[in-house]
Amino acid sequence: MVVCVALLLDNMLYMVIVPIIPDYIAAMRGGGGTAGPSAPAGGNGSGGGNRSLLPARYPPATGSNEDVQIGVLFASKAMLQLLVNPLSGTLIDRVGYEAPLLAGLAVLFLSTATFAFAENYATLFAARSLQGLGSAFADTAGIALIADRYAEEPARSRALGTALACISFGSLAAPPFGGVLYEFAGKRVPFLVLACVCLLDGLMLLVLAPPGGTGARANMPVGTPIHRLMIDPYIAVVAGALATCNIPLAFLEPTIANWMKDSMGASEWEVGLTWLPAFFPHVLGVYVTVQLAAAYPHLQWFYGALGMAIIGASSCLVPACRNFGQVIIPLCGICFGIALVDTALLPTLAFLVDVRHVSVYGSVYAIADISYCVAYALGPIVAGQIVHTMGFAQLNLGMGLANVLYAPVLLFLKNVCQMKPSHSERNILLEEGPKGLYDTIKMEERKGMGKSLQPAGEMDENGMGSYHRDLKGVSEEDSSDYEYS
Repeated sequence: MVVCVALLLDNMLYMVIVPIIPDYIAAMRGGGGTAGPSAPAGGNGSGGGNRSLLPARYPPATGSNEDVQIGVLFASKAMLQLLVNPLSGTLIDRVGYEAPLLAGLAVLFLSTATFAFAENYATLFAARSLQGLGSAFADTAGIALIADRYAEEPARSRALGTALACISFGSLAAPPFGGVLYEFAGKRVPFLVLACVCLLDGLMLLVLAPPGGTGARANMPVGTPIHRLMIDPYIAVVAGALATCNIPLAFLEPTIANWMKDSMGASEWEVGLTWLPAFFPHVLGVYVTVQLAAAYPHLQWFYGALGMAIIGASSCLVPACRNFGQVIIPLCGICFGIALVDTALLPTLAFLVDVRHVSVYGSVYAIADISYCVAYALGPIVAGQIVHTMGFAQLNLGMGLANVLYAPVLLFLKNVCQMKPSHSERNILLEEGPKGLYDTIKMEERKGMGKSLQPAGEMDENGMGSYHRDLKGVSEEDSSDYEYS
């Protein structure tokens, strides 16, 4: 619950500024662009009729500079998160999950409070960037903590699916939430509400799982370095799929509002509620994938490929829509497909780490977070430029084609479910070569034991002696003192 609330808060803060920031920046400029119902200091103001209830379109600007400012502001969170994730993943592997999660919540609280009291663009930019720093720790540590606590399927898929549902709800419900509170209570109230919930979540974490309160971290093996995980071909395929499937969502969010206004004359409430119905197919996609994964776990790659095909087809259909009711259908298809891909592939990352590396999950989910950030860092900046130079239809066709072409790549993961760890994590660590006198002595002892228990040249397909198979009857606790320092 603590992790799900943290993910919900982070994504609500990410999207709650969609209906607020454009009007807010215009007010900071001195009322240019919109009438002055929103005061820079954050009061309600009067005469709110000039400000839409759910404004999702940037207010008219005196030049292109404002659009650039808003695009950079929206992208700054993902950009900083992209830079910090390699460091946060490594730190999480070293110190455990609870302390980085608490640190991330603290930074998110500070970022949210800064949003509430910001008076100029520089402060808004600092708050948005600060959110990226908090997300790099809270999101990665939270997902890794779930993967660690739920080590077996299908419990792991169910837990990660619940977390994904919270992410979806936060992203899709935040614009109406922010727009309504901004309209009737002032621009500070949405951020103060989120800050209070963030504070309560941090206190709950301190009560339930105080960082450093247990010795669990001391008994964990050293995680595989993030650079080694990045060059693992299976992990690279999953990371590419996560980035590709999120490109349509990241690129449509900053561009679809203006397209709906221009092509179908959509009203402000229609633009503001565009994404909200997509929450329900997203949750449905999570539920369906969890149930299918429990019944047919060997088809996880197929669920991901099917999701990417649905995303590709839905993206190509968006430009053909001519009214609000029609455009909801492909957007629901995009979110349903994203749910299939995420719910199938996030547990696959943990499984790959279990069977090919060491079961410590900070770095591998930092890679997943990097994949998301690549899409969301490029979206607010690149998407508008593509629409300006090539057109909205070409943008969607390109995104759809990218997903359809990437779907067959997931065939590479077809045999992942058949992988079995050939030996213990402790042996994996020693396979890297002796790094000290103790390891050298133990390696020599193991070699000597192998020569005495097995004839020369008799090895199995894993390159391990038959005596290793004989030793499997010995409990892990009995062997750990001899093989692991």
